[in-house]
Amino acid sequence: MIQFIAKVEQFGAMGEKTGWTYIRIPAPLAQELFPGNKKSFRVKGKLDHWAFEQLALIPMGEGDFILALNTQIRKQIKKNKGATLKVEMTLDTKPVAISADLLACLEDEPRARAYFDKLPGSHKLYYSRWIESAKSDETKSRRIAKAITALSKEMGYGEMLREEKQENDQLER
Repeated sequence: MIQFIAKVEQFGAMGEKTGWTYIRIPAPLAQELFPGNKKSFRVKGKLDHWAFEQLALIPMGEGDFILALNTQIRKQIKKNKGATLKVEMTLDTKPVAISADLLACLEDEPRARAYFDKLPGSHKLYYSRWIESAKSDETKSRRIAKAITALSKEMGYGEMLREEKQENDQLER
């Protein structure tokens, strides 16, 4: 297990990572977690007092990694850009579980399933967690339908969210 204090940062213009909020895990600490590894891997632990599991560390070059802090995580830890966090983490070797409902619906959509199967595990998990975080069956069904449509168009999770935001912005005009 590693322990350190991290500053919450945010990317400016950074391709698909533009606007992401994250913490940096310096190369020496990442090597303590998973010696010799240079690819994305999963960790579990605590951010301040909030426990987590199955979160991905993403390689950023020169041995450093980042842990993305999405809106749900930031709400849990009550921290934004510029804040500091006490971080405790260790390697998480538990297999990733994908939404059974999503997988069942993908069986009826071979094109969407084929694209989903090509996605990295972390991207599959983005879709799965988004679907499973729905608070009602109606919302869950709507999210599955959006996911299937996006996957049929060979869109990643981030692309799907950006398209949805653009559509909502146009409706507001």
